[in-house]
Amino acid sequence: MINVKTTLGLLTLLIFQVLITPVLAQEYYPADTWEVKSPKELDMDPQELQKAVDFALANEYSGVNDLRIEILKGFAREPYHEILGPVKDRGGASGLIIKNGYVVAKWGDPDRVDMTFSVTKSYLSTVAGLAWDAGLIEINTPVKEYVWDGSFEGAHNAKITWDHLLTQSSDWSGDLFGLYDWADRPPKEGGIDDWKNRILLEPGTNFEYNDVRVNLLSYSLLQVWREPLPVILRDKIMDPIGASTTWRWYGYEHSYALVDGRKIQSVSGGGHSGGGLFINSWDHARFGLLFLREGKWEDVQLISKEWIDKAKSPSTSNPNYGYMWWLNTNQDQFPDVHESTFHAAGFGGNYIFIDQENDLLIVARWLQPGKLGELAKQVLDSLK
Repeated sequence: MINVKTTLGLLTLLIFQVLITPVLAQEYYPADTWEVKSPKELDMDPQELQKAVDFALANEYSGVNDLRIEILKGFAREPYHEILGPVKDRGGASGLIIKNGYVVAKWGDPDRVDMTFSVTKSYLSTVAGLAWDAGLIEINTPVKEYVWDGSFEGAHNAKITWDHLLTQSSDWSGDLFGLYDWADRPPKEGGIDDWKNRILLEPGTNFEYNDVRVNLLSYSLLQVWREPLPVILRDKIMDPIGASTTWRWYGYEHSYALVDGRKIQSVSGGGHSGGGLFINSWDHARFGLLFLREGKWEDVQLISKEWIDKAKSPSTSNPNYGYMWWLNTNQDQFPDVHESTFHAAGFGGNYIFIDQENDLLIVARWLQPGKLGELAKQVLDSLK
């Protein structure tokens, strides 16, 4: 038999709980324009935040604006190095600070489209993540199972998996579009014969930053997607997050592959020889916000949280490097910043810094290399 008093009591308690339970604040995502809030509205100290902005402006990258000069000077040790893709003169120091999704500070000209060099690698990693989410690749399977044109032939290269390419630990040996792996950032000692005839290291055991091998990842993903990677990025990420139409992703003048009867440019993972991603700070911020929010944009999961967890997990060969994102494992890189932070980084001081603990995002362009940790610390000091 139903106890009326008990039923009414439970109903009253339920109504009371509903009335007193606060409505959870909905996460903010920018529409066509990005909403600005004052530091005080977001519990930040305005003076401390201004110190951070002043720091970024005072520590602009010291290189000249003509990036052709900077590229050739920066990689002068490399034999046969030349500019093979588009290059654009850089602007001045600029950037954005995003807190709880809102713009709380900006400096310079965030609308300006600039080269972003190796920040491109984090976008390339995302295209790999989309392939993994779609079931197109298995991360620990040898790439030769997907790319069988000879690029992964031989006892050593045949062992290389997608994981090895993403963590820059493959020690792949060969040439791609006429560029040799050993000519990219060669050791400080020895000469060409030493570099060409080196002993190859077991894939997965040794981290080596190498753009030829990064471009091999791009080429391999092109073979899997069978569509231009900028189109994949545009359709699955950039358009859904409301990015502008001004960004471009280039390869080299000769980096074309024949795919299903079409000549498609295989894009580069940076601007080492020109090319790479040309983009403004607002679009960087939207991309960073997607990762800050674990791959979700409003009510759509654009890239899986599982992939983002993989991307920001320390690799065996380098605890401070994941899937083309830099990490702060054990606070090794930034002692004054939480170890859970991660960031994309490119030549000339281009950065996307993500702090999920504090719902904080920093985009910095043309910041003097080595200063990101200090800038992040100053921003964190403004939090109350």
